[in-house]
Amino acid sequence: MKKLFLILAAAGVFSLATVSVQAQQADQATQEATEQVAAPAPAAEQPAVNPEAEVEGQPLHQMIKQKFLEGGAVWMAPVLLCLIFGLAIAIERIIYLNLATTNTKKLIAQVEEALEKGGIEAAKDVCRNTRGPVASIFYQGLDRYDQGLDVVEKSVVSYGSVQMGQMENGLSWIGLFIALSPMLGFMGTVVGMIQAFDAIQAAGDISPTLVAGGIKVALLTTLAGLIVAVVLQLFYNYIIAKIDGLVISMEDSSITLVDMLTKYSKK
Repeated sequence: MKKLFLILAAAGVFSLATVSVQAQQADQATQEATEQVAAPAPAAEQPAVNPEAEVEGQPLHQMIKQKFLEGGAVWMAPVLLCLIFGLAIAIERIIYLNLATTNTKKLIAQVEEALEKGGIEAAKDVCRNTRGPVASIFYQGLDRYDQGLDVVEKSVVSYGSVQMGQMENGLSWIGLFIALSPMLGFMGTVVGMIQAFDAIQAAGDISPTLVAGGIKVALLTTLAGLIVAVVLQLFYNYIIAKIDGLVISMEDSSITLVDMLTKYSKK
């Protein structure tokens, strides 16, 4: 499942890169065509153009693509990669955790009924046919019943740690992307400010048109990095909360299993 999401993420990266290149080529072609057109009419004959109205009339995806190009592909592309791969891992974890969620009360009732009617083997069959970490822990405990209740308890605790590690797999990468995306945005900010001061130094004068480009790059890269970090942080916290709920359910169910086997051994 994780490999599938990573492949889809890579395909998305390549498609976005292709769209960006095509957009840049289209902008260049438009500029060349504009330069070849004859001199424009006098200012009195040209209608007044409101840039804010043009921006407001653009669709959202075109505005995002335009800001991406204005921010510069050198700094915006790594931030976009952090978002794509972070979301791919987060969605894969959410699907995995949702599939691992089971009705523990129903499972406990089924195992208890199987113990009373068919013994350990019947209870193992119930756990074998049920998905999720709780059923896997139950199976490991039941499988070692003949070795004593102390061994059952230790095996349940040990295998619970293994299941928790499997649930937390990939979270370190999401944390890396959360920390890395604002850093990349701040690096773009520093580079944009350096470009602005270089333009001032080269011109020997401070002019808004000279520094606007560098400051714009700085602000766009910072904004993109912060947005990516916020989005991934929301997914990260949701996954952590989901894991905590499953761990609590596993611990409660493990105690119930030991109690059931203790009662079963006294019969």
